[in-house]
Amino acid sequence: MEPFGWLVPVIYIIAINVIGFASMGIDKRRAKKGQWRIKENTLFLIAIIGGSIGSNIGMQVFRHKTKHKQFVLGMPAILAFQVFLCVYCIYKLG
Repeated sequence: MEPFGWLVPVIYIIAINVIGFASMGIDKRRAKKGQWRIKENTLFLIAIIGGSIGSNIGMQVFRHKTKHKQFVLGMPAILAFQVFLCVYCIYKLG
């Protein structure tokens, strides 16, 4: 691997998790103001493509979607699967 080959994936993971966190806050603010909202599918997509940590933290910090069963169960499930996948890849490929 190149000397800084790890840098791009790390920057991506940080950025997508910041987006996941911010999207929960933005959607909560818009919900309170009765404005246009971020689609639930979009919130899940952000988590699936790597933003599950930020999305889960955003749910708790902003107390957003915490009464929706699909989010309460789905977001942690996505995170658990991603952690499992990372650990599996490290041991299998590493």
